[in-house]
Amino acid sequence: METRVAESRPPAGTLRFASLGSGSKGNATLVSDGETHLLVDCGFGLRETERRLAGFGLHPRQLDAVLVTHEHGDHVRGVGPLARRHGVPVYLTPGTWSSGRLGELPDHHWVTPQARFAIEGLTIDPVTVPHDAREPVQFRFHAGGRSLGVLTDLGHPTDHVARAFAGCDALVLECNHDVRMLAEGPYPPRLKRRVGGDWGHLANAQAAALLARLGLDRLQRIVCSHLSEHNNRPELALEALVPLLDGDESRLMIAAQDTGLAWQAIG
Repeated sequence: METRVAESRPPAGTLRFASLGSGSKGNATLVSDGETHLLVDCGFGLRETERRLAGFGLHPRQLDAVLVTHEHGDHVRGVGPLARRHGVPVYLTPGTWSSGRLGELPDHHWVTPQARFAIEGLTIDPVTVPHDAREPVQFRFHAGGRSLGVLTDLGHPTDHVARAFAGCDALVLECNHDVRMLAEGPYPPRLKRRVGGDWGHLANAQAAALLARLGLDRLQRIVCSHLSEHNNRPELALEALVPLLDGDESRLMIAAQDTGLAWQAIG
């Protein structure tokens, strides 16, 4: 992974984000205001996480916290090792903790869904989502008068989710699968039903429908994320969302599994 340190950093207090990688093999999103650095999930092994963070000019000890959305392996594989090796605090729901998949966490803090909290200069709204985990949440971040939504791993777009993420300035949005590719793909029937069900993952068309409900007027960046390597292609995800943007594709991008996404500042 190439080094992605910005040539000129935005002023302190500017909300920005990046992806270490997103997909079936691992997910991790960086969120920062220039002084506070948070990692949303850590689905890569410890060495790979260290390597990818270094590509952004960060050492794990520079992280102020890891926020966990839910306990599935592609989101928590590296959380415990990172916390234990580098002393990074972990924020998660009691339900996620009760899964027993994170091991010992020397410094952990409970997240209560729908209860706003802050870590240094970043204010965070944890939002309950429909997903087949014990107590899953996704997050909306606020700093410098701007907001970023990180919204993946939900089976269908509920009214609650639409209200919670309306009016964001940037959005990391799940575009997990193409319905036809999933139906014709290699997954066994039970897994196909799980992925495509109301507690699984968003299809491209569902992501587009949700995006239309959230409103696009304020959105500076829309990032297609958590694409399935077997059941989707980047061009299909983009094709589903482009019609909403009146031809302005500059706001739309992909968080790739292998290369992630470079820092994006929200002005």
